[in-house]
Amino acid sequence: MTKPRVYKTEAIVLKRTNLGEADSIVTLFTLNLGKIRAVAKGVRRPKSKLGGHLDLLTQSSLLLAHGHNLDIITQSQTMESFASFKQNLQCIGCAMYMAELVDQFTAEQSENYSIYKLLQATLLWLGEARDRELVLRCFEMQLLNCLGYKPELQNCPLCRISLSPKRNYFSSGDGGVLCPECAESKISLYPLTVDALKVLRFITNNDRSTINRLRINADLSQELEQITRGYIRYLLERDLRSVDFLDHLRREDQFLEQASC
Repeated sequence: MTKPRVYKTEAIVLKRTNLGEADSIVTLFTLNLGKIRAVAKGVRRPKSKLGGHLDLLTQSSLLLAHGHNLDIITQSQTMESFASFKQNLQCIGCAMYMAELVDQFTAEQSENYSIYKLLQATLLWLGEARDRELVLRCFEMQLLNCLGYKPELQNCPLCRISLSPKRNYFSSGDGGVLCPECAESKISLYPLTVDALKVLRFITNNDRSTINRLRINADLSQELEQITRGYIRYLLERDLRSVDFLDHLRREDQFLEQASC
């Protein structure tokens, strides 16, 4: 059966890379095709019809034509611009981090409807959430679950005993939380407080409206970030570029807070 010359899909723009004087290569996560890369011809010209419909972190309905190497975007129409968070630089940094996570963890043309809906829903949530860091932790945990990398939080992955409410240890190499006894023979572990384990379980097992009511202090938030970042770094075998941007924004926020006191 002959493949149709053009096809339609909806997608969220993960990344854009300049090509030539006016074109761009756009990395898209689509509803039914997974991640794809396509060329947007003339998109960087001021009067381009594709224009804002292919802005970073925009959900659009697209018409594409099959090309020799990369497909070509011929039409685009914005479905959701996620304007609620795009006025806030901190939120933009968080969204860029989520987009990079999806880009780095997924292969091209590997359909994953769950990841598409997760990214879409979390970008909408980001604009109204009280705690952006908590949104990121939820996204990380749910993305890892979609990918089959959900960490073990109930039983020690080595001895299989139920984890007790005391200081345990997170092991990226073992894919979960170790009991103190099994942790004795291990290196490169993250100490995990009782509250941190409770929060990881809570955000794994509850919906967004319930999670949105959760309040955690700065020390606990930092501990959770250290755990999830370390696990993601282990799985990807590299650091994400957007992490540096997030840390830079956080330092600027702290400096401004101190200056205003």
